[in-house]
Amino acid sequence: MSRMSVAVIGAGMGGLAVAAGLTRAGLDVTVYEQATKFARLGAGIQIGCNAVKVLREWGLEPMLRREAFYPRSWNNREYDTGEIRFDMIFGPVAEDKYGAPYLLGHRGDLHSALASAVPAECLRLGHKLVGIEQQADRGVRLTFANGVTTIVDAVVAADGVHSFVKDELFGRQEPNFTGRIAYRTVYPASLLNGYQIDDCTKWWGPDRHIVIYYVKPDRSEVYFVTSQPEPGFTVESWSAMGDVRELRNAFADFHPQVRHVLESCPSVHKWALVDRDPLSRWCDGNVTLLGDACHPMTPYMAQGAAMAIEDAAILSRCLKGVDRDGAANAFRRFEATRKQRTSRVQLSSRTNTWLKGPTNPDWVYGYDAWNEPLADLELV
Repeated sequence: MSRMSVAVIGAGMGGLAVAAGLTRAGLDVTVYEQATKFARLGAGIQIGCNAVKVLREWGLEPMLRREAFYPRSWNNREYDTGEIRFDMIFGPVAEDKYGAPYLLGHRGDLHSALASAVPAECLRLGHKLVGIEQQADRGVRLTFANGVTTIVDAVVAADGVHSFVKDELFGRQEPNFTGRIAYRTVYPASLLNGYQIDDCTKWWGPDRHIVIYYVKPDRSEVYFVTSQPEPGFTVESWSAMGDVRELRNAFADFHPQVRHVLESCPSVHKWALVDRDPLSRWCDGNVTLLGDACHPMTPYMAQGAAMAIEDAAILSRCLKGVDRDGAANAFRRFEATRKQRTSRVQLSSRTNTWLKGPTNPDWVYGYDAWNEPLADLELV
């Protein structure tokens, strides 16, 4: 049996993760990315125990432990007094309980780790998808803006929240602007001038919050991300700049630790927070969506990338040993296995109540994508 050829659209976290999984499952994988080079975005990321269990199988855990911060806890505090609402203990306690560490890192470092798990000859940068057509008995034809065309056996669309493939398959779904915005940045901790901050804290205000944590094991870089009301702002871009003075004013009545972090901050990015409902379908024939393309979510549970990484593990299991004629059923099995979990995380994140008070997080961090039972299609 010849190896199935799979085109992965998008080289973000989900795209690189699924490419890492599928190459190890024995498939012929090519990743198409519209950007001409990878950029190290100034943002932090929480790498939950459930995600690390996937990454471990690809040999990435040692690299992540070297590059990321190993926090004592995710502490939830009152915005002004600092009173503890709920201190979710991580460190060795969580690692023993869930079988993997909880890490705080820079998005660029996680992306680089995933890129290192994908053979360089599989990557095609500067390829923006502009056409997709499923051809009876002849595979899927892809057309790119640079004039390149190709035909593959199957397609995995990990092209993000603005997925071209999703729009082509199922129609455009307008985002629900939540009326809230977020500021975020990473900056050198030396700018704190010796001021000590907690490992990782979410400060809960009446109508806004801020999450602050280190992203390097030597505490050399600090990251924060906020959420606050601003109904008139609808720029859904991670590259838009914000006004740091406006940000400081928005959190002027918060705890001194928060104010010090914001006063030390040289610049910030700003984007509108949007929400989308779970899709009724992810796949059509030999094409499937993955990650943010099919289950984008608000950032309040810090599980968006983790869900895409879990997707990659489950999909690689579904496709292992399958030929082109079996791709459609493999994609249906993938969707049936994943949809209940990702929908639950989507809808739970929407409420922005995760860890606000005593919470049992076992259902999130205890999940093991390598051992989760795959759906029985006869029961779907």
